[in-house]
Amino acid sequence: MALVPAEELAARETARWPNESSEYRAARTALLAEEIELRRHIERVAEQRRALPPGPPVTGDYRFEGEQGPVSLAELFGGKDVLVVYTYMFGPQRERPCPMCTSLLSAWDGEVPDLLQRVAFAVTARSPIGKLVAFKRERGWRHIPLYSDPTQTFSRDYHAIAPDGSDLPQFLVFTRHDGAIRLFWAGEMGGESADPGQDPRGAPDLMPLWTILDSTPEGRGTDWYPSLTY
Repeated sequence: MALVPAEELAARETARWPNESSEYRAARTALLAEEIELRRHIERVAEQRRALPPGPPVTGDYRFEGEQGPVSLAELFGGKDVLVVYTYMFGPQRERPCPMCTSLLSAWDGEVPDLLQRVAFAVTARSPIGKLVAFKRERGWRHIPLYSDPTQTFSRDYHAIAPDGSDLPQFLVFTRHDGAIRLFWAGEMGGESADPGQDPRGAPDLMPLWTILDSTPEGRGTDWYPSLTY
């Protein structure tokens, strides 16, 4: 289906703001056309992602410690065919977790019940489950499902540990069909693919914090970082 040019769609929008100048309107309409193109590109990338061929099979016998006891990777699926896993930067070498990961999980906490309507969701970390649960209570999270990776094998195999032994965040999507578990997609945008002067991150950005700040005049800035306490 041929799409209407973004500039034409932008021109159809009739929103006008009190006391706006002609200069502002022209620049805003030009930006709107780019935003429409961005929306379309996001859709094209999502379609390309969905069309990936079958990913690599999961052959490891991965075991975790959850809040209700031990659980396997297969059991994390519950009754779903898709499992989303986020690896939390809270390894045993850390007294406190990564503030950036914590900010992200705090934003996701309220979304978990909505996610669970379609997919299974789990957050794994290398620290003992007691340490993870204690911080969950401190943070006031109600829904984030935490699991410890006691052997760290899963974390190592799925690139959640850096060569120096430090933590790496990872976003992983697994599928299960006829009992076979496969990796469907995982983030692969790290420091090596970052653009100069920008935070290494994936796209679309999963961080609601940055999405909001990017709509402000100064943007996300270069000298600010989330904190565990304020």
